[in-house]
Amino acid sequence: MNHILKHVSYPAGTAGAIATPRYASVAAQLTAADALNTLRAAASSSATIYVIYVIDSGARLIGTLSLRELVMAPPSAQVATLMRPEPVAVHAEAPAQDAVDLISRHDLLAIPVTDDDRRMLGIVTVDDAMDLDRLHEGKRLAQFGGTALLGNADLSLRSSSFASMFKQRVFWLAILTVFGILTSTFVAHQEEILTEVLILAAFIAPIVDMGGNTGSQSATLVIRAMALGELKLRWRDVWFVIKREIPLALALGVCIAMLEAILAYFSKDVNSDVLLVVGLSMLCCTMLGGIIGGLLPFAARRIGTDPATLSSPMITSIMDLVGVFIYFGFAYAFLGDLLV
Repeated sequence: MNHILKHVSYPAGTAGAIATPRYASVAAQLTAADALNTLRAAASSSATIYVIYVIDSGARLIGTLSLRELVMAPPSAQVATLMRPEPVAVHAEAPAQDAVDLISRHDLLAIPVTDDDRRMLGIVTVDDAMDLDRLHEGKRLAQFGGTALLGNADLSLRSSSFASMFKQRVFWLAILTVFGILTSTFVAHQEEILTEVLILAAFIAPIVDMGGNTGSQSATLVIRAMALGELKLRWRDVWFVIKREIPLALALGVCIAMLEAILAYFSKDVNSDVLLVVGLSMLCCTMLGGIIGGLLPFAARRIGTDPATLSSPMITSIMDLVGVFIYFGFAYAFLGDLLV
């Protein structure tokens, strides 16, 4: 067992800050029998001995092997011949979430934490990763629900003060209120066409809601992919999302628009011009919702904000405003002659 104590303090939120120096290590030149004796002597002070790290004379990580492999090996076999070289590791100054992602991606019991020279500083165990992931998901859930300011800590129902909860929650509610007023003001100015074609009012809610719902779906998928490291802030990934989302949003839009038109025809007995307005509006809102929802997380990353802060209510409010413009635009285009 060879512990390398950290002589520097790593910033909170880094892999080095959550690493423990209590790990099992052996030298590459040892035999399997000697390595087992070394592990027995130090097992009580190790966080885990199921993963054994092989280091050289300079304490640099050169390989790993499992306790099972060591026990099953011939006693005279050299550790250097048993180990798996170039193991997955995380830099001490990397975000702690990188350690969590790597443990999940490679199904590891622990991940070694190294410095610039690949010297072992400690390990992050799967238990530590699970605790951090639960905390991280809790923060993202709070932000996605619109209960955290940009860059501020998430809220705790038990420990947050009244003032903190009020300040952080009122911020998002105020933003949503502004969008709501803009939307309602625009709709109020459409009194003339609504008076002539009253049935149009019945379709405002389902049309604008569909854009928000589709946008929330897309944003959730992109945020999840970002959290797993599948997407990063680069044009290649932005273009990938666009290429995937456009045909998918088009297919969803066509399907939902046809369903809306069919249900409208049988439930409200509206004429073909109104059905055309409703169908085209539903198609466009669904498509735009999917595309905007897929791109907004990239915009958040670009300005240095957690993508989860683009909450579902925020996307819905944006699409409410865009949706009424689309809906009444088609209404005037196909039904404007009724106003003459």
